[in-house]
Amino acid sequence: MKSNYLVCYDIASPRRLGRILRLMKGNGIHIQYSVFFCRFTWPQLLEIKRKLNLLINPKEDDIRIYPLPAGEKTVALGRGDKVPEGVDVYL
Repeated sequence: MKSNYLVCYDIASPRRLGRILRLMKGNGIHIQYSVFFCRFTWPQLLEIKRKLNLLINPKEDDIRIYPLPAGEKTVALGRGDKVPEGVDVYL
């Protein structure tokens, strides 16, 4: 069963940032500059964590993966142009 996650990152090196961005574009929907909406099974989540960990410098970079509550509606305010299925947008 897949669950919803937000993957957010702050990467110090432009080179590492590019690598993280390319990896995440293949695994989620680019919501904001350093934020992706993702749907993962448990094994997929473990694999993306493994891959991300190989790309970062743990002393300089920060990646957060937030689980989203099942069944809850996500609200996006403002000008979000890429909105995942099941998300309500209020302008």
